[in-house]
Amino acid sequence: MSIAVYSIAKTYGTQRALDGLTFQVGRGEVVGLLGPNGAGKSTLMKILTCYLPPTEGKAAVCGFDVGAKSMEVRRRVGYLPEHNPLYLDLYVREHLDFAAGVHGLRDRAKRVSAMIERVGLGPEQHKRVGQLSKGYRQRVGLAQALIHDPEVLILDEPTSGLDPNQIVDIRALIKALGREKTVMMSTHIMQEVEAICDRVIIIDKGRLVADDKASNLRSRRKEQEALEVEFDATTTVNQLLSIAGITHAKHQQGSTWLLAHDAGSDPRPAVFEFAVQHGLKVLGLRKSERGLEEVFKELTGK
Repeated sequence: MSIAVYSIAKTYGTQRALDGLTFQVGRGEVVGLLGPNGAGKSTLMKILTCYLPPTEGKAAVCGFDVGAKSMEVRRRVGYLPEHNPLYLDLYVREHLDFAAGVHGLRDRAKRVSAMIERVGLGPEQHKRVGQLSKGYRQRVGLAQALIHDPEVLILDEPTSGLDPNQIVDIRALIKALGREKTVMMSTHIMQEVEAICDRVIIIDKGRLVADDKASNLRSRRKEQEALEVEFDATTTVNQLLSIAGITHAKHQQGSTWLLAHDAGSDPRPAVFEFAVQHGLKVLGLRKSERGLEEVFKELTGK
């Protein structure tokens, strides 16, 4: 296992930030770590990267205990923290050369050039880090995390501050890295998880509430489902609630409504009958796809 966590807990005074987490991540997996603010995601990442010791339990990276063999763990982990600490007065190449020197790499110049190309820093490589936009600073942090060719990458909000084009580039890079390394990344962007991650781990209040593929989480049975319906004219909530099987009606935009119904039932014929009775035309009718965001809200109680 690339990452193994056994009953990990972390306490700050009276606050229990992590509460008995247990999971394993295999080599080559790209895992999304999700949770509300304050759920313990960053604390867990800091434990796995040896920045913080756990209060209880054990964790190992590439077979090395994070407490007893922390230097071995650090050699095998690349870490991009949420608040990316950089030396703003150094030029991009200087910064990466310094990071390569810390890791004791040979042929540092060649490695630095390779990282600059891989993360798309070429146009900005002759600037000081402090002159870069937030998006390019994030790329410097990612290049620094990759400079020593680690087996495991731990990324805390890796696309924070990037523009849409940069996000696409970094997502593609992370997905490519996942074919050769183990990647754990936290993010609040659900589309990012679905685009990149093989597996999703959701924690809430320091506890594990889900660990599965995104597709499996979306397909979990729920008590209610929904139809998205667009009519050619306006109608009202009370009128829509008169449709057999409809339990809730929510206005979306224009003449489009989200109609909730019991799982397993099919109110579509009743919707068409309602339209005919009220002189309406149905311009669109489809089942509302259950997204990861909805699952997240259910599991974390938000």
